[in-house]
Amino acid sequence: MQNKADHQPEILAVDDTPANLQVVADTLSPAGYIVAAVTSGERALKRLQTYVPDLILLDIQMPGMDGFETCRQIKDNPNTASIPIIFITALSDDKSIIKGFDLGAVDYITKPFREAEMLARVKTHLQLGKLRANLEKQVEQRTTDLTQAIEKLRSSQMQLVQQEKMAGLGNLVAGVAHEINNPLSFITGNITMLKDTLVDLLAIIQAYRQEYPEPSPDLAEEIENADLDFLLEDIPKILVSMQQGVKRIANISTSLRTFSRADTDIKTEFNVHEGLDSTLLILKYRLKANEQRPAIKIVKNYGDIPELKCYPGQLNQVFMNILANAIDTLDEKSKNKSFEEIEKDPNYITVTTDLSEKKQDVVVRIIDNGMGMPESVKAKIFEQGFTTKKVGKGTGLGMAIACEILTKKHCGKITCSSQLGQGTEFVISLPLG
Repeated sequence: MQNKADHQPEILAVDDTPANLQVVADTLSPAGYIVAAVTSGERALKRLQTYVPDLILLDIQMPGMDGFETCRQIKDNPNTASIPIIFITALSDDKSIIKGFDLGAVDYITKPFREAEMLARVKTHLQLGKLRANLEKQVEQRTTDLTQAIEKLRSSQMQLVQQEKMAGLGNLVAGVAHEINNPLSFITGNITMLKDTLVDLLAIIQAYRQEYPEPSPDLAEEIENADLDFLLEDIPKILVSMQQGVKRIANISTSLRTFSRADTDIKTEFNVHEGLDSTLLILKYRLKANEQRPAIKIVKNYGDIPELKCYPGQLNQVFMNILANAIDTLDEKSKNKSFEEIEKDPNYITVTTDLSEKKQDVVVRIIDNGMGMPESVKAKIFEQGFTTKKVGKGTGLGMAIACEILTKKHCGKITCSSQLGQGTEFVISLPLG
């Protein structure tokens, strides 16, 4: 099959009058167009089963299936719906013209034919069709790139929450953030190219107006009434959607970098709220509604606290472990319950920050209304090697290591309060000095 990029434009002419078909062929063939002709709507539909032209010239008044019905069936077929159709008509009443546009035609040519007008209209709509096809191809490619970037991010998030070692977790996330930036920059740059292509499309329309500043009265009226922006109405929506997707990925990438800050031997200033927010954003896919339950509500009660000198990457990993465990227990609580039952007692996680009474510590409280823990589990929760999860589940950090990070690395404290069936509260205290 010949490549459409370098082939001669192919036009299917449909008219029950052979003399009219001959005029079309005599006009378009010398201009480099390949013209195929059929004498009825039925034959046109049959021909289109094995042949896809670049444009269709379609007579309205034909015996049997008229042009309107032929157009409707062409547009109803996904394989032919994108082919531009120009009506050939002796009808000049507004009702017929509007009906043609409503059915999906892009233009119309009146009989008797004017050679220059036919050539100009065919050329313009072939150019518009080519531009539209190129835009759709570019948008499809950008959408594929965006989907791949999101899938890569999702996969990276899953890897992040399943890491078995604390040090490897931070390095992994930092690498993921770097990898995301590459396709992100690519997509951002190509959105600009799409905008430029849209400008080119508008320029072609403007050139058409300049080339024919004094069209026929019927055409002038149609130009005034027609909404030329209709051809482009989907393009701005696609661009906005892509820009929103890019912004979403950029926010997640920033959160990943915040979460995976490389720690050194020296403590650095850290905004605890940014750490909590970045961790919650990374876990957002787990907080959303799924087949088993509605979305988990996050309640933030952030107090006025100063930045903290600490090891940011390690603290973020502690936040990740506690919040991921809270989501796990809420998922467990939601099993075998209907959405209606859960909505009466909604799942939530509350994150509160404040200063201690003596203003010497930053206090972080993370509370869930999940399953809670029996005393036997609560008594062992900070012991080395203790876990209630199956192999391969959880963040791989463990509350014992989280406790070690807080107590030995930061001279802080962590306590757990829980009652079976009533939820769990973790309280983290970190000294300011």
